[in-house]
Amino acid sequence: MGWLGIPQMVWSVRRYNRGISGAACLMNFRTIAISVLLLVTVSVPVDAETQTPARDWLEAAVAGEHWDPAKRARDRYRHPVEVLAFFGLQPDSSVVEIWPSDGWWTEILAPALRDEGVYYAADFSMTADRTPQWRKNAQKRFAEKLEAQPELYDAVVTTELSLPERMTIAPPGSVDFVLTFRNVHNWIRGDYAPDMFRVMARALRPGGVLGLVTHRAPPGWTAEDAKTKGYVAEALVIEMAEAAGLTLEASSEVNANPRDTHDHEAGVWTLPPGLAACREMAAGPEREACERRYRAIGESDRMTLRFRKPTAAAD
Repeated sequence: MGWLGIPQMVWSVRRYNRGISGAACLMNFRTIAISVLLLVTVSVPVDAETQTPARDWLEAAVAGEHWDPAKRARDRYRHPVEVLAFFGLQPDSSVVEIWPSDGWWTEILAPALRDEGVYYAADFSMTADRTPQWRKNAQKRFAEKLEAQPELYDAVVTTELSLPERMTIAPPGSVDFVLTFRNVHNWIRGDYAPDMFRVMARALRPGGVLGLVTHRAPPGWTAEDAKTKGYVAEALVIEMAEAAGLTLEASSEVNANPRDTHDHEAGVWTLPPGLAACREMAAGPEREACERRYRAIGESDRMTLRFRKPTAAAD
């Protein structure tokens, strides 16, 4: 064991390499060996108070011409500028995003952090035994997305995240922010949610921030409700984060949706963009009416929470 109990090991990540063709999209990364011990010893804690960053750089990132119009249409539900400003991101921040999936937030974060910061995409593992094929396919598409636009994504650092086999999403104790969006219900369904919070907390430097957005259940709903309906009680999220050594610092209602009654027949997936209940219907007026009904509600009611790793914490 090394300083502060951290194993003296070399941690490897894969960083997008614009010099490799698309013939093997999973191989277009060069390996960078990073000393965990060195990175931890040079990390410098900052003031616990979150400084509100200027929003112009975030607004510029969201307004970029590269931004997929289909993704931009969801801004009114996801409020990217407001959310990232609430979390406290700066242009020189080091940021891990958990499971970027199709890259909605990647299209904002990667270009915004490309010059001064670091963006880690902790994505589905291609090598873990438990990774289902659909996740491997999603990871292939994400790799192809990065390769297609090196002018935006050549600085993305990709890591693998699959419990319990792949649990190092960044050098321990090194990053300013870990961000996760609408993932907690999946972790609860997989029975590894507490471990995932520990993984995220371990990556944060002392004073670092976990920014979390997820579907919000009414008070009193249980973990079993989360598994079947997709909504998670805020108290349960706070409990798991605190058990991982994090402290709730602030919450925001920017992603609240009072029109969401949480009692839909197909759970949270009833609402846009999934419209699960409507998809079961044959094309025609009934299905169109179903879609209008749920589009009028909009996307789910969501909690937006900012947790901080105490500056006195040791990994």
